[in-house]
Amino acid sequence: MTPANPTPSQSGPSRTVLGVLGGSGLYDMPGLSGVCEHVLDTPFGAPSDALIEGWIGDTQLYFLPRHGRGHRYTPSEINYRANIWALKKVGVTDIVSVSAVGSMREDIAPGDLVIVDQFIDRTLARPRTFFDRGCVAHVGFSDPVSRRVSSALVSACQDLGLRHHVGGAYVCIEGPQFSTRAESQTFRTWANVAVIGMTNLPEARLAREAEIPYATLALATDYDCWHAGHDAVSVDQVIAVLKANVANAQRVVRAVAERPPTGPDAALDALRFAVMTRPDLIPAEARERLALFLDKYLASA
Repeated sequence: MTPANPTPSQSGPSRTVLGVLGGSGLYDMPGLSGVCEHVLDTPFGAPSDALIEGWIGDTQLYFLPRHGRGHRYTPSEINYRANIWALKKVGVTDIVSVSAVGSMREDIAPGDLVIVDQFIDRTLARPRTFFDRGCVAHVGFSDPVSRRVSSALVSACQDLGLRHHVGGAYVCIEGPQFSTRAESQTFRTWANVAVIGMTNLPEARLAREAEIPYATLALATDYDCWHAGHDAVSVDQVIAVLKANVANAQRVVRAVAERPPTGPDAALDALRFAVMTRPDLIPAEARERLALFLDKYLASA
């Protein structure tokens, strides 16, 4: 395992560096070259695991097992701030979040892929911002999913002929328990709900604060517990469908790397007018902790 501290300048400002958050085996894909690992320290503690670097053609990728290799962390234990900070530090320009979810719609069958466009936050106990303890920022989050990354995911699914659905909201619950039947049925009555999961928030919020375009490739593994014609969700069921979906997720990630996201994105300057704290009142400790995000705005302040 090779410690490293790469910086964004190594990739150049115009080159796509794709960050992939997902399962611990996602990086074990055909055609990935130059594979190595990077162990990073962050001002927010340790990330879930080492970052696995690799290349597909001219696109550099960094894979980060969200739960740690061997699935060591519950959704609530994941250090989301450290994960996003680490991806920002190595120069990631776009994030694909690969996430197992339950389907909340009849037409989204287990095994289908979903590119969501909204989130509903039902988490209760997770740090959800980088900006506290002396520096306050309020970023816009009305459209939380990157159009350029989600468009790349949709194009990849279409080109590969994979059954997929575009749009819909991801309800993120605290977990680690699955929903009650009453909760599941209630969530289904909410506008535009498509899937339910436990990991994409505050991950997506933090990616926006870090000014990294972010989108989700959701892998439907079950019908949660609302569907009268299917048994309530079980871990065995989730794992069986998820294993079958990993190969498709790898194919999609490879296709996105071969035709990487381009164009403008709302995330790229999300902090420009978001910092509310007067620069001269930001404590030195906060400036240091947030330097990775704020230096381009506050370096001369």
